[in-house]
Amino acid sequence: MNLLKASNAGSESWWQQIAEQGTPLIEECLNHQVWITFLWRDPAGDESSSTLARVYIDVNSVTDHHRADPQSLARIAGSDIWYWQVQLPADWRGSYSLMPVAASQLPVFSELAPAEQASRQRSWWRSMAEAAQADPLNLQSPSAGAWRSAMSALHLPEAPPQAAWRHADRCGEDDKAGLCELDWHSVILANQRKVWVYQTGEAQSERALVLLLDGQHWAKRMPVYAAIDRATEQGQLPAAVYVLIDVIDGEQRGRELPCNASFWLAVQSELLPLIQDIAPCSNDPERTVLAGQSYGGLAAMYAALHWPERFGCVLSQSGSFWWPYNDILKMPPNQPASRKPGSIGQLAEQLPGLAPAVRALKVFQEVGSREDVMIDVNETMRDALLQAGHQVNYRLFEGGHDWLCWRGGLLDGLSELLAPCK
Repeated sequence: MNLLKASNAGSESWWQQIAEQGTPLIEECLNHQVWITFLWRDPAGDESSSTLARVYIDVNSVTDHHRADPQSLARIAGSDIWYWQVQLPADWRGSYSLMPVAASQLPVFSELAPAEQASRQRSWWRSMAEAAQADPLNLQSPSAGAWRSAMSALHLPEAPPQAAWRHADRCGEDDKAGLCELDWHSVILANQRKVWVYQTGEAQSERALVLLLDGQHWAKRMPVYAAIDRATEQGQLPAAVYVLIDVIDGEQRGRELPCNASFWLAVQSELLPLIQDIAPCSNDPERTVLAGQSYGGLAAMYAALHWPERFGCVLSQSGSFWWPYNDILKMPPNQPASRKPGSIGQLAEQLPGLAPAVRALKVFQEVGSREDVMIDVNETMRDALLQAGHQVNYRLFEGGHDWLCWRGGLLDGLSELLAPCK
């Protein structure tokens, strides 16, 4: 990058130019690739006055959490500039964060036994995630990551457009007249949680119904309402009722989303009647979409396969179809993640034994091209669905296990699955 070689690199005028341009810096190169330069300014100055030992960077699906020496930016000697460069496909999209640390915070686990090393690595990454920060020079608003840390967005030039989301990014959230929040007290599950109900179009019984799992994310961390409005205004989505279901917490999520019949019985017998009282919508399975990511993708597929008379459309993103076989995900310490073709989880194993559905499910299924074994279990699930006669649109996107990627696929999938409702 020419800017790094400039004679005034590190000066106030140089940093002002960087701030106006925004980071990271992107330079196109050959063969559908781009050079990315991440930058961070040390507030304490150069190495003679700063106590920083590293500025770690976590780029979803690019940097490796299994390494004993996590990826760090490098300091240009005698300056306040830290930088790191990487080459990526021009259609990649992903989230990233920065973690400046002193020497006392450096990881020390390379000499440990494999099991203890893996445990220490997870603990260290969690502690770093809590202190992670968004890129202050990135011109786009940050979002909350999976561990509630601040994340910055990087959309490379040929990434899918996400037009409705990018419009929402620029314009922000308006007052939402169609939004209401309720407390769902479940007798079956013996708990209570928040549920957000968002309506588009005029109230009438034929509006499509969309259930969004991990509703707290789409309601609070990455609010979906403005993007839904934009897509609806543009004719990409029909009038619909969107039900965003909170997971309560991580422990409850791990119990209720992976193939839990009680959860779905509660949704059908308790929650959906409440929704009909608030926002009339269709009971037609072909106008009902279950949408979820990771465990949510698994949950959506499970529910539709077991209650196809109520749920006819599935939107699964990076579904956790390895469940419950954790060994599928395990990798040796200090080794990069790898593919395991043919890997199969319980739901795909059981699918051939399920009673044939009266009508085929409509499935929109996607997974990131950098998700390694998650690709394998999703391919196995896809093949099992096709063998059972269901309709599947399966696609790979250039990215990882990342809400920033999933948000675009969410609207793409809804547009496809609800196309007959327009």
